[in-house]
Amino acid sequence: MTEIKIKLYNWTSKKWNFPLRHFTTDFVHNSRTEARSAMDYLQQSFSVRFEYKVFFTEQLFAAENPLFRNFLNSQASDAAKKLLFVIDEGVANAHPGLQDQIQAYFKEESLFTLAEDILVIPGGEGAKNNELLFDKIVEAVNDYGIDRHSYIVAIGGGSVLDLVGYAAAVSHRGIRHIRIPTTVLAQNDSGVGVKNGINYRGKKNFLGTFAPPVAVFNDAHFLTTLSTEEWRSGMSEAAKVALIKDKEFFYWLEENAAALAGRTMEAMQYLIRRCAQLHLEHIASGDPFEMGSSRPLDFGHWSAHKTEQLSHFTIRHGEAVAMGIALDSVYSALSGRLTEDEARRIVDLLQNLGFAVTHPLMQISNDESPVLKGLNEFREHLGGKLTIMLLTAIGTGEEVHELDVQLLHQASDWLKAYSK
Repeated sequence: MTEIKIKLYNWTSKKWNFPLRHFTTDFVHNSRTEARSAMDYLQQSFSVRFEYKVFFTEQLFAAENPLFRNFLNSQASDAAKKLLFVIDEGVANAHPGLQDQIQAYFKEESLFTLAEDILVIPGGEGAKNNELLFDKIVEAVNDYGIDRHSYIVAIGGGSVLDLVGYAAAVSHRGIRHIRIPTTVLAQNDSGVGVKNGINYRGKKNFLGTFAPPVAVFNDAHFLTTLSTEEWRSGMSEAAKVALIKDKEFFYWLEENAAALAGRTMEAMQYLIRRCAQLHLEHIASGDPFEMGSSRPLDFGHWSAHKTEQLSHFTIRHGEAVAMGIALDSVYSALSGRLTEDEARRIVDLLQNLGFAVTHPLMQISNDESPVLKGLNEFREHLGGKLTIMLLTAIGTGEEVHELDVQLLHQASDWLKAYSK
C-alpha cells in the first residue's frame, strides 16, 4: 500500500491549490515507467540560416553605379521597400553633397521609398554612450512606419554602425539592416561582423545583440577624407587577425608598413579586403554568436577596452587595440610561448604603422593598477570562464584562462622601456 499526495496547479491563478488531496492505492512498482515519467519533456531544435554579402566599390551613390539598386531589387518583396538612412555627422560634413546624392539616386525608383528625412547623428564612441541617440532612431522607425520588411541603412564609422544596428535589431524584433562603413576599422572589422551594441553603465558594449546585416557595402571613396589618426586606427585590427590566423598576411603587413602609413590606397584596399575575408571565415567556421567563452578575435582587447574607458574614450579603439596587442604579445614571450624576437617584430610593426605601444593608463605597476579591472569585466562580458588569446607563434594563437599579474607588470615595463 502506497500513499500518494497530489498538488493541483491552477493555471489561471498561477498558484498551487491546497489542501493537498490524499489517496492510497496498490500498484506494482515499475522503475522503468517511473524513470520515463521523471524525464518526460518536449524538445525543439531548429537552425536559422544567415547569409550576407560584403561588396567592394567606389562612389556607391553615383548615378552610374547600379550596385545598391541591384541589391535591393534582388531582395524578394511584394511591397515597395522603405529606406531610412542614418548618417554619421562626421561623414556628412566631410561629404557635404552626400544627402543630395542619395535623394537623387532613388528619385526615379518606384520600388524604393525613402523616409522623408535622413537622420544625421554624432559619430565616434560618444554615439554609443548617448541613449538619446538610440531613442531618436527608434522614434524615426515609429514616425516613418519602418517595418520588418523595410531597411535601415547606416553610413558611418563603427560606433554609428553599432548603435544603428542595435536599434534596428530591437525595433519590431528586427528590421533589415544595411551597413556602409566609412572608416578603415569599420570596413575591415566591425562593419563586416554580426555584433551590434551600445555602452551602458560605464561598460563597453554592455547592451547589444547578435544580428547580422543583410549586406555590407565598402566604398573606398569614404577613406579619402579620413584624418591620419582614423586612417591608422583601423590597421591594428588587421595586425590582430594576421597574428592569430595568417602569418603570411603578417609578413605582407611588415613589407607594406611604409606604404600603409603613407596612405597608399592600393595597399589599404588589399588590407581591408584580406582582413574582412579572415573575419568572415572566422564567423562562418566557429561560434558566430559567442555562445561559449572563446573569442579569438578579441586578442589584445581585454586591456584595450578598459584603457578606452579609463581615457573617457579619448583614446581611439584601434589605438587601444594596438597597445593591447603589444602587451599580450610581450606577455606571450615572457611566459615562454613566443620568442622575444617575434615579440620585437610585432611591436616594431605596430610602431612602423604609426602606433604608440603603451600609455600611462595601460601600464601595470601593482595588483591595483586600474587596467587590471579589465580582466574581470572581460570575463563578465564573455559570460563565465576568463578566456584570453595569447600567441605561440606569429599566425598561431593559444587560449589561456588566467594571467600572471607579475608577468603583466614585467611586460608593461618592457614596453615602456622599448618604446623609448
